[in-house]
Amino acid sequence: MTSVPDEHYAQCETLLRARDRDLWLASLFAPQEARPHIHAIYAFAQEAADAPAKVTQPILGEMRLRWWADAIEAHETQGEGARAHPVADALIDTIERFVLPRAELVALADAHIADLYDDPLPTLAALEDYCRATAAGPMRWAARILGADPDATSARAFDDAGVALGLTRMLRAAPRELARFTPTELLARHGARREEFEGTRLGAELRAALAELRALAQRRYVAARKAAGSLGDARAALLPAATIPLYLERMARKDYDPFRPFADPSPLRRQWRLWRAARGVGL
Repeated sequence: MTSVPDEHYAQCETLLRARDRDLWLASLFAPQEARPHIHAIYAFAQEAADAPAKVTQPILGEMRLRWWADAIEAHETQGEGARAHPVADALIDTIERFVLPRAELVALADAHIADLYDDPLPTLAALEDYCRATAAGPMRWAARILGADPDATSARAFDDAGVALGLTRMLRAAPRELARFTPTELLARHGARREEFEGTRLGAELRAALAELRALAQRRYVAARKAAGSLGDARAALLPAATIPLYLERMARKDYDPFRPFADPSPLRRQWRLWRAARGVGL
């Protein structure tokens, strides 16, 4: 196994702290020896999620994401190009140490290809699949690093928590992103039109459609919370979902408007929520 410089893992932590402070704070409650590897997983997930914003043409984004997929799939002796990239180097080392499922990591990169285009998601099932690949995946891998049995019944908690987290992130997105992620079947069921996302007023039909998505996120979060107590040390992998209720509560207010900038809960409230969840008070 190739030796990975400590600074490559340190760069993963720096990236995560800069781009998603809640995730970085959540990782601090994992055992110290596991943190660098969890940082590597989430730094990779962030790099893949950021790919569309770093390119001017979709084909360039696909090339960037394909590079990540190739680096993950390559055999250790064939991945020297990836070894020069600090995050990829740390990620590959983590994959090899903990025998993480390479196909699932590739699926995360592939899922973000859709972000390069404006094609709307057709169904709720497609939206949940996207959330499983991009949000639940890193939780499952973090749980394996923490010693969880991926085949245990309780492992379903990571799927539920990841879908809830993915939905919450989507609901916090800017109107253009929100328009793409809101499934066509959901809009049709409530009599809402996708063109409403281009306006300035939230109609009753669209409000109802978004409320259904929030309800789904809440159900998934509650299911994960119920299962959390049986996870042992792997419970720490669920902590990225601990702040979900803070965001959903804010979105449930009568004055919530997705066409206006979303005011996040204060950093202090988010940190307090994480601290309580890490000590077994809720999730």
